[in-house]
Amino acid sequence: MDLPGRGRQAWTTSGATQPPAPSPEPMPELDLTGRVFLVTGANAGIGRALSTALAAHRATVILAARSPERTAPVVDAIRASHPGAQVAFLHLDLADWGSIHQAAAEVAARWPAVDVLVNNAGVAGTQGVSGAGYHLTYAVNHLGPFLLTQLLLPRLQAAPQGRVVNVASAAHGAVKQIDWTLLTTSPSRQRGTFLDYATTKLMNILHAQELARRLAGTRVTAAALHPGGVASNIWRELPGPLQWLIKLFLISNEEGARTPFYCATAPELASASGRYYVKEREARPKPLATDPALAAELWRRSVEATGAPDQA
Repeated sequence: MDLPGRGRQAWTTSGATQPPAPSPEPMPELDLTGRVFLVTGANAGIGRALSTALAAHRATVILAARSPERTAPVVDAIRASHPGAQVAFLHLDLADWGSIHQAAAEVAARWPAVDVLVNNAGVAGTQGVSGAGYHLTYAVNHLGPFLLTQLLLPRLQAAPQGRVVNVASAAHGAVKQIDWTLLTTSPSRQRGTFLDYATTKLMNILHAQELARRLAGTRVTAAALHPGGVASNIWRELPGPLQWLIKLFLISNEEGARTPFYCATAPELASASGRYYVKEREARPKPLATDPALAAELWRRSVEATGAPDQA
């Protein structure tokens, strides 16, 4: 369940209403003509707000999502608001390795270069395992994005200055150690907890840091970020009343899209890699997220789990 529009809009459940908050400041004025951005989870939440902002700045935007039916109205809305916007739908299921390979092949066939990959899609509190047998929280939030990034590296390396932007979370600070058994095809449980979500957000930061180390000296950079506590559809698996209560204290998707937009577009970040950002400023993640040995171990296990080419 998403909060529509700009700012925190009035919405109801059981008759309760919340007054709208002031609209966020407009995005910086940049001309992104000719640059190609691929945003995962682009049909709702932060992904939708970010895709809309990029299109407003004349970028070519690839909206990657599972559902054509849910994404078509988003594409239509962007085109209606920004006539001439270059937007395209890409079918992508991050829990399905075959879907990821197919999506990467389609991108390679249609776009010679991709300037920015924004790994935004995520789930929380989800029940189940992926087709390959992995805990859904880990498949969608880390393993799938890891595989997609590896497959798209040639396209990113073909860009004048490629970027990988991982939408992580301050929740990573709740993690004391990684339970590697949950990154196998026989997870000890299937229901995702807050700690599982937090662990995958830690993985997003470690992934960006290890990618930055491996790509040092190239034209591709990597970053991770905390978008703020956002009233996005990541909370959709929680009971309705709990969703409503949580969202009273969260910022809008448009506000949450500001830091991903900054990391994806800011000219001053062209040579910055392996960094973590909060509120459009560089910040320091928790110590566990800066452990190079842990990042290298995560990389090794991720290659093993996904069969991704180890080309970075």
